[in-house]
This record gives sequence, structure tokens and C-alpha cells, in this order.
Amino acid sequence: MLKIGGGAVLLAAIVAVFVVATQGRDPDLEALEQEGREYIAQLDRAAGARKNRASLVEWAYTSNITEANEEQRIQVQLELSKQEKQAWSETKMYRWQDFQDFTLRRMFKKYSQLGVAALPDEKYKLLMQSVSGMESNYATSKICDYKNTTKCDLSLEPEITEIFAKSQDPEELKNAWVQWHAAAGARARQNFSQYVQLDNEAAQLNGFKDVADWWLSEYEVPDFEQQLAKLWEDVKPLYQELHAYVRKRLRDKYGEHVVSAKGPIPAHLLGNMWAQTWNNIESFTRPYPDKKEIDITKTMKDKNYTPLKMFQMSDEFFRSLNLTAMPEKFWKNSIIEKPTDREIVCHASAWDFYDGEDFRIKQCTTVDYEYFQTTHHEMGHIQYFLQYKHQPVVFRDGANPGFHEAVGDTIALSVSSPKHLRRVGLISGDAEDEQTEINQLYKMGIDKIVFLPFAYVLDLFRYSVFRGTTTPEDYNCHYWRLRDELQGVEPPVNRTEEDFDAAAKYHVSADVEYARYYVSFIIQFQFHRALCQLAGEYVPEDLTKKLVDCDIYQSVNAGNALSNMLKMGSSKPWPDAMEALTGQRAMRADGLLEYFRPLQEWLHAENQRTGEYIGWEPSKMQYCTQEQRAALDAKAKPEPPHES
Repeated sequence: MLKIGGGAVLLAAIVAVFVVATQGRDPDLEALEQEGREYIAQLDRAAGARKNRASLVEWAYTSNITEANEEQRIQVQLELSKQEKQAWSETKMYRWQDFQDFTLRRMFKKYSQLGVAALPDEKYKLLMQSVSGMESNYATSKICDYKNTTKCDLSLEPEITEIFAKSQDPEELKNAWVQWHAAAGARARQNFSQYVQLDNEAAQLNGFKDVADWWLSEYEVPDFEQQLAKLWEDVKPLYQELHAYVRKRLRDKYGEHVVSAKGPIPAHLLGNMWAQTWNNIESFTRPYPDKKEIDITKTMKDKNYTPLKMFQMSDEFFRSLNLTAMPEKFWKNSIIEKPTDREIVCHASAWDFYDGEDFRIKQCTTVDYEYFQTTHHEMGHIQYFLQYKHQPVVFRDGANPGFHEAVGDTIALSVSSPKHLRRVGLISGDAEDEQTEINQLYKMGIDKIVFLPFAYVLDLFRYSVFRGTTTPEDYNCHYWRLRDELQGVEPPVNRTEEDFDAAAKYHVSADVEYARYYVSFIIQFQFHRALCQLAGEYVPEDLTKKLVDCDIYQSVNAGNALSNMLKMGSSKPWPDAMEALTGQRAMRADGLLEYFRPLQEWLHAENQRTGEYIGWEPSKMQYCTQEQRAALDAKAKPEPPHES
């Protein structure tokens, strides 16, 4: 039984509400609303204590993967789910839909969804085990060295990631790609199918058709899928120009027998296991190769940077905006380097322990430029936690899931600007000329622009799986069809349904919704543009105040505006939060397109000059059987557009 202060009075109030609801009499709504207010305050405190306990066991497991810690995590989750279920049944007794107070109604609405704990105990435990099994498999998967096949202890971080960053041998890259997808992907298939079934049951118990419906509801707008599609249509011409240019550079390097002139790009050649960002091929694909590239990683190492120094610099950036310094517990409890004495989930993550004091980051940091940016991204999450820690527990979240991801990236847009890198001594010399600026924008583009179709595909695939449109016997076929059609990449070798390549991506194995990243890569440019205008760093049409040059470091004006939005947490629908900072109420791609406009113009001219084919023909790699293709085509034709 959930213990709530107010004892007999509160219990009587709850019973009265229940009795009234069943008898159809309308009581004094004001008195009821006051009782509801007292009830929800107690419930929120209890929920905070539960979230704190859940976070502690989750941290213990992911920072030290052992069977004992996994068992403890599942045990505590089961206990807490019983308490949540009890609270849920009490919350549902209230006729909160009739309350006048918007905030109170919003709290009740959020608490009237239980989440996966709505499942019966046995099924809940099975769901936890399915996800835990996938996550553990992902974290502990190892592959063999291409040059020494008896050495089979290569982890994703740092060894495999380093192969993709540094190797330019297509056979070595293919070997690592195939092995990782077999270990982290194919092995997760059975757990994934069980997880889909159980998660869908949980969604239905929470009043949703399926998990796709549930995930989309987080965005609180009825046409969210159509908005995602519209954003992709807006960005697609820029992506296609970039794709065509990169394909030509790869073809020049590896030959037409490896990279075709009109087909998709082989996924293993793009410098990243999932071909989600292409930063690692920048050195041999940049528009102006004779322009000396500043090696920021080398500068960091020459200046004896440490992971701790990177975190301290990020903290200083936020403080320069008049935002909150990291508390003492953050420095004491965070894990910022990979431990040598145990297995941990290395995927970088920021943690709120819901007690208003304990905030942590877990990250296997290496001293390089990519981690310099990742550190600012993760610290952005912590800053969001700090800004809304005064809110009720139920509102301690981003305005929508994409907001949380966008905040740190918005800061990273300033941090990665040449102006800021000069300020902190990571580059030296004069301001950029036009060629250097195109190189810089290109470097950003193969991070920010190319990520969008990958992020879009990952949840389009899962929406289809959760809705039952894509069944287990077509998982891999549908996944690659989407990647082929939307992203223009293909697998390096033929694939079958023995493979399950989607789960070789952490967020699929760990049950993390991914549209948030897609949203964040769009709205961060909206945020950046608004903050740059407030900082006086960007003036439309003024070539001396371009968006790409903006650094909001030390701007209290920008910091205060950002703080006003962050403090709202999820207490209001996200268009309100968006409007508070940007004056706009919709997600728009115009900020991103403005930022990259000089690059788009350059790419268009360059592709015309070389006669490059824009777009791509379907892949010749086999990833669907003829029967699967025919079935997918048949499914696709008669279906009307889905409305959420």
C-alpha cells in the first residue's frame, strides 16, 4: 500500500470520489480539486523516492555488469512496479479531467500512465529480462582482430570504434562490420521479438494501441509523424547533394568496383559502425584538401588535456552563461573514464537521481575532439536537470524527448565554432577565409546532416514493428529497405533473416526511442539561431555576423533565455517551451538550412561540375528475398497514410 500523508481524511476523499463517480452525483469540484492537489503532492514525493531507488540500482548494474547486480536491479524494479501499480489504481479513482487547474490536470494525466509496470508481475519480469539480455549482450560483445584472428577481445569502445575511425582498408572494415553485427545484432533477435510483444501489451494497458502510439504521444501533437516526414522532405535536397559528393570522393579512393557511381554507399566505408555520422572520412573527402586542417585532437594531447579538464571546461562554459555550476556530488560520483577492473555500459549517459542533489555522467572518455563535443552534450543534460530540479518530479523531464538531446548539442554548436576554439586556445591564427569556412561547414554537415535519415529510419522501422506491419520474419529485410531508400546506404555483404542488424545499434537493444535525436538535430539549430541573436552574434543578412561563426560563450542574455526555457521542464506542452526561446511554436528546418546554405550552394556547383548523379538507384546487395519484396510492396500499396 502506498503510504500517503493525510491518512483518514485523504482515504475518505478518495472513497468519496470513487462513490460519486459511480453514483453519477457531481460533488463540490473545488473541494475535490483541493483534495486532488494534496494527494498529487504526496504521490509526487513518493514517486521521487521510487525513481531515486530505481536509478541507484540501474547505475550499479550499468557501471558494473555482473549477474548479482542484474538480479538486484530486476528485484528492485519488481518491488517498485508493485508500488507504482498501487499508486496508479488510486490515481485513477480521481475525476481529474474535470479539474480547472491546468498544472494539476497535467500532473494527473502523467500519473495516470503507469508505464511497463502495468504488466502482470511475471510478464514485467520477462520484459525486464529481455531488455537486460539485449543490453548485456551489446555491452559485452567482442570481435576478433582482422590481422590476428586468435585475438578475440576487441570491444566496441575503444577498439572497434578506432578501427572505423582510422582504417582505410575496405576488407578490414567489412570484417569488423560483419563480426559486430553478428555478435551484437543477430544474437538479440529472440529477446527483441519477446520485448516487442510484451512492450505492446504494456502500451495497451496504458490506453495506447501499441508502443508506436505510446512513443508518439510523448510529443503531444496529433500530426507528429507527418511533421517528421515534412522535415525530412525539407532537408532531403541538401542531404542528396552531400551524399552524391561523398560517394564520388569514396569512389575516387576505393574504385568503382567498391563504390558504384549511382548506387547507395556501402555502410562500412563511412567511418562509423552504423554510418550514422561520417566525421572519420573527413580527412580524405574535404572540399579543399590543400587547406591545412587543424588537428584539434593533436592540440588537445599536446596541451596534456585529460578527461577531467574537458569536463571542467564544459562546466566553465555553462557558468559563463550565468547557468548553474556542477554540484560537488557530480564530481565525486560520475565515471568519466573507462574502469579497467570491470565491464560497464560505455555508452555515454547523463543521470538524474531525483533527489535534487545527485546528478552524474557515465562516459568512457578518451582525449579527442569528438569526446570534447560529447562531453558538452552530456553536460547539457545535467544542466537541464539542474534548471528544472525545483519542478514536481513528474515534470522533471525535457519539454519533449528531443529537447533534452538538443540542449547540449546547441551548446556544442558554439563550442565547435572556430571563434570559440580560438578563444580556448585549441586553434590559432586568423579568421577563416571562404575555403576554410566551406571545409568547416562540410565537417559539420557530415555529422549533423547525414545523421538525419539514419535517425529517421531507426524509429520508422520500429513503429512498423510495434504496429505489426513488419513481422519478425521480415525484420532485416524491412530495416535495410528503409536504409537503402531513405539513407542511400547498403550493407557491405548480402544479408538474410538470420541477421538482425537493427539491434547492433545500442538504442534498439536498450529500448531507447530514437526520434528524439532526429528532433534534436533539427531544433538545436532553431535554439542556436535564437540564442545567437540574443547574444548579438548573429544578424540576418550581415556577412560579418553569420550563424556559422556564432559563439554564445559569456553571453548572460543568451544564458538567461535558455534558463527560462529549461526551468519549465515538461510542465507545459513543448510548443510553449519552444516559443519561450525562439518565438516559434513548430519544429522548422529553416535554422539548419540557413546554417548550411553556403555548403549547399558549394555542393550543388561542385556536383554539377563533376556531373555527379544526384540520388541513388536501389542497392544490388541482397537483403530481401523476391517473396519478401513482393509482400512488402503489396503491404505498402493499399494502406492509407497512418494517422496518430
